[in-house]
Amino acid sequence: MLNITLPDGSVRQFEAPVSVADVAASIGTGLAKAALAGKVNGKLVDTSYRIEQDANLAIVTAKDEEGLDIIRHSTAHLMAYAVQQLFPDAQVTIGPTIEDGFYYDFAYKRPFTPEDLAAIEKKMDELVKKDIPVERYELSRDEAVAYFKGIGENYKAEIIESIPQGEVLSLYREGEFTDLCRGPHVPSTGKLKVFKLMKVAGAYWRGDSNNEMLQRIYGTAWANKDDLKAYLTRLEEAEKRDHRRLGKQLDLFHLQDEAPGMVFWHPRGWALWQTIEQHMRRELDAAGYQEVKTPQIMDKTFWEKSGHWQNYQDNMFLTSSEKRDYAVKPMNCPGHVQIFNHGLRSYRDLPMRLAEFGSCHRNEPSGALHGLMRVRGFVQDDAHIFCTEDQIVEESRAFNQLLMRIYQQFGFNDVSVKLSLRPEKRAGSDEIWDKAEQGLRDALTACGLQWEELPGEGAFYGPKIEYHIKDAIGRSWQCGTLQLDFVLPERLDAEYVTEDNGRARPVMLHRAILGSLERFIGILIENHAGSFPLWLAPVQMVVMNITEHQADYCREVAERLRAEGFRVALDLRNEKIGYKIRDNSQQRFPYQIVVGNSEKENRQVAVRRKAEDLGSLNLDDFIARLKQEIALSLVH
Repeated sequence: MLNITLPDGSVRQFEAPVSVADVAASIGTGLAKAALAGKVNGKLVDTSYRIEQDANLAIVTAKDEEGLDIIRHSTAHLMAYAVQQLFPDAQVTIGPTIEDGFYYDFAYKRPFTPEDLAAIEKKMDELVKKDIPVERYELSRDEAVAYFKGIGENYKAEIIESIPQGEVLSLYREGEFTDLCRGPHVPSTGKLKVFKLMKVAGAYWRGDSNNEMLQRIYGTAWANKDDLKAYLTRLEEAEKRDHRRLGKQLDLFHLQDEAPGMVFWHPRGWALWQTIEQHMRRELDAAGYQEVKTPQIMDKTFWEKSGHWQNYQDNMFLTSSEKRDYAVKPMNCPGHVQIFNHGLRSYRDLPMRLAEFGSCHRNEPSGALHGLMRVRGFVQDDAHIFCTEDQIVEESRAFNQLLMRIYQQFGFNDVSVKLSLRPEKRAGSDEIWDKAEQGLRDALTACGLQWEELPGEGAFYGPKIEYHIKDAIGRSWQCGTLQLDFVLPERLDAEYVTEDNGRARPVMLHRAILGSLERFIGILIENHAGSFPLWLAPVQMVVMNITEHQADYCREVAERLRAEGFRVALDLRNEKIGYKIRDNSQQRFPYQIVVGNSEKENRQVAVRRKAEDLGSLNLDDFIARLKQEIALSLVH
């Protein structure tokens, strides 16, 4: 007798081995129809998978996260099938799932057009209607190589040749299309009903710019039409909020080919930057941080000692002078250790919190660059806390409180926490990593936080806590980090004098709240759709006259507001006031101030807040109102 335990704890008994599909059918016809895969003893399998001994089983449907991923992966294969039906000469390469969708890379003699995408999508619909079974079978590595070479799929054969000899590989067949894949897949093409092909882009074979350029078709797939519609609406909203478009419209910054991944900040953009930097400086000062500045370029031998040369060289800009090799700093941490090392430190000096708005450069691939979101030159609100092991929890708790308050000040109230654990390529022993990872778990527990663990995602020198903020349209952005590092102090010989006059290594906590200021500003622009809260806006208000008779009073008003610390634009153009209001509305200033004869005579200002008319106010009262608004934004 075979015992199958279901998630609710109930047990179903069978006389002989059964497939996942059989179990689903025994539960009900609705579940049998909805079943996409199974999870046997925690492992995802196809519905055709035969269970031959007692097991725990969960039926996976489109309502499950794994089910949606299976739909997307299966739809990628469906798209590849359709491409080969329409373009028999096209070679299939790889097709993984990505956030909200999938892609497949193809080698073809000409670029795919929008018309091609429409035809591919139509062919996919036809294949869905045929409800073609998706079958899994196995071949040895050499058999798989021979098979794909035999059908002219040389890219696929190359992938398989890089797999160790002797391995058994799984392949999936639907109709006339076969592809290498671990699976699982939906039982038949009829399960794939809600998808849309999005765009075509270039992609190097195996991500190497030395290889040939392939064509990447992106698509999205969902469990139902409502989810697809909601996703497309989100995309439309994201496009409206695109920081590159708004950056140009609001005259904040620009990028150009002569400096790829570097930003040209315009006056208004730099005003926004300075507002953020100065605010962070005040917050860090109040929290007991000391600001420092470290060199941009340091000798190769120093980076070898820190471990960056061995573990991070591909991401570093290198240079040489007078027969010495140098690297531009990709991060600030080693420089801060040098400041700690300059002079004898005592346990009484700890914790020592060193902060830097440190300018870093990383040699990111050109294909990964994306406006402010992915750059080569950036500034971090970086800081390092040198402390004892006994101080880790308290320092982590204080940092968490500071971070949460600052996120709220910027308007981010939905924050999730993830713990990134040791990567394959790392410095330090397993014992050190065990201690560091547990230290961060203890710190998170002390903060009363829940977290998700991400194996393999830590920095090479230590594990890290990642803070993810959710924006106005539901997208998640990783910004803040807290990293616990026993390795770098050891490599760079950092030590302090203990209470009993001995020597000990400090623990190093790497921490950032905003992360890259460039990227954070990009997030802010998109979160607020360019319409910043008063305290952040690069131009907080514009003063406009109705006729030239009020020009002098407008200048007086603007001068008074500037003297109170506000960022003010003056619009004295010889245009009708309706036109000026509409034109300035495009700039998304928090306030518009209109001055006519009545306001001039009564020493008042007519105030518009966004589209709301607040009427005429005494200037002193208006200033008090502005100051209160800013104060309320920053009190948390």
